[in-house]
Amino acid sequence: MKNKFIYFAVLASLGLASCEPEFENEVSNASYSAGDADFSSYVAIGNSLTSGYMDGTVSRVSQQYSFPNILAHQFAVVGGGEFTQPSYAEDTGNLGGLLINGQPFPSAQANAFPTRLIINASVGGPQNIAGTSTINVSPSTLQATAYNNMGVPGAKTFHLTLQGYGNIANLATGMANPYFVRHAVTPNSTVIGDAMTKNPTFFTNWIGNNDVLGYATNGGVGSTSGTGSADITPSAVFSAAYGAIIDQLTANGAKGVVATIPSVTAIPFFTTVPYNPITAALLASPADPTGAGTIQALNTQLYGPLKQALTAFGAGDRINLLSATGQNPLLIKDETLTNLSAQLTAAFTPTLGPTLAAQYGQIFGQARQTTNNDLVLLTTRTAIGTAPAGIPAPLDKYGITFPLEDKHILIPSEKDAIAAATTDFNNVIRAKAAAKNLAVADMNAIMNQLVSGLRLEDGQIYTANYFSTATINTVLFSLDGVHPNARGYAVIANEVIKVINNYYHAKLPLVSAGTYPGATVLVTN
Repeated sequence: MKNKFIYFAVLASLGLASCEPEFENEVSNASYSAGDADFSSYVAIGNSLTSGYMDGTVSRVSQQYSFPNILAHQFAVVGGGEFTQPSYAEDTGNLGGLLINGQPFPSAQANAFPTRLIINASVGGPQNIAGTSTINVSPSTLQATAYNNMGVPGAKTFHLTLQGYGNIANLATGMANPYFVRHAVTPNSTVIGDAMTKNPTFFTNWIGNNDVLGYATNGGVGSTSGTGSADITPSAVFSAAYGAIIDQLTANGAKGVVATIPSVTAIPFFTTVPYNPITAALLASPADPTGAGTIQALNTQLYGPLKQALTAFGAGDRINLLSATGQNPLLIKDETLTNLSAQLTAAFTPTLGPTLAAQYGQIFGQARQTTNNDLVLLTTRTAIGTAPAGIPAPLDKYGITFPLEDKHILIPSEKDAIAAATTDFNNVIRAKAAAKNLAVADMNAIMNQLVSGLRLEDGQIYTANYFSTATINTVLFSLDGVHPNARGYAVIANEVIKVINNYYHAKLPLVSAGTYPGATVLVTN
């Protein structure tokens, strides 16, 4: 465990090495005003985007940069009351992560709640920080307390009204959320019920992202109309749950801001790994220093015969020969294609024999190469070139000689399903807000602007380009490629403040996003 981080001097000179939050506009100025709003009891409802989740986890420090905490600091200037968040005091090393009864969870798999991501300068990329999490969810550590920040990582809209979602006994069956278990007032509490015990006078509600994100980050493996973690929530379920949440939040006259759902496929998790990352250099080896020989062998032994056979069946455009001098696409399985397994088996039987031909037919019956209409998941980069379970050489390289699976790629039909659901859910959000005269922060529009560049009040242009040392000062996303970094959460807070100032005639000070830190960079991990 590292108790003291070593940062590059250049980061310190940029003001990025701070571990604790430093807020701007810590002033009390008579020119500021709450307008028509009452911030005396501010409650934030949402998921990981509300909790302060970044770099793949919630840590003691990251939580302090949650956009609601930043907002509450600004609200205090005009009479805002105390703002509380779930305690992470036990995270003494700022490692994040999560243990269940002292063990990784789920225990039968790789740790689903690892420590936070950092940039390890010695290897030039992100890694989980070394050490073991000290955040433990067990019967003896439950906080049983309602907080002003009720952002629950992983929560979908309908989870906020679900009894037992904070019951530790339900973790084994997947019916509870360990983050809510940590602080649910009772085992039968609901997230929205606990939030209402704070008697909110003002609220923000940014829920719904996970209702499409789980499907997207799992490569579209789930259902397009289900309630599992990897499914797109059915429209009727989303609408009913969202309406119930808004009804409860406004029952006592509270005002608030609701936020739309971003177009999740525009975030770095889906735009960092190119569709065509295969080069001769990538395939180089001591026996073939340039990789050109490997490219030629692949064309002769696999890609050429595949293209010839597929062309005979009218599907020659699925596969093209690899280039020794350029970028080459990945080999993937597309379940929307006509399955030509039987045809390929018959075509390859004379040369490969029936057993091997049947294997080729099964593997490549729905194979094709990626195009720029496909999105490669950030997590897929570590799978490319590795051996699929049970597949021997020479077909043992994912994305090169063996098709990447559905879980690795978002194909156009899956992107369309995500876009349709996002539009549908945002229409629901706007309609519910209009019915209750609530302000709307269009986070979908703001995130979309990041694709081409967003110039903020500090004059800097910030983009969605994923983290590298070259862009460390102008990126708003954390190292998990999904959640903002501290600077990104400051931008979100500012957008909400602008909406409040306009809609509720308030005069709240903005924060300076450029003074907030970026990623943690360690000389070694």
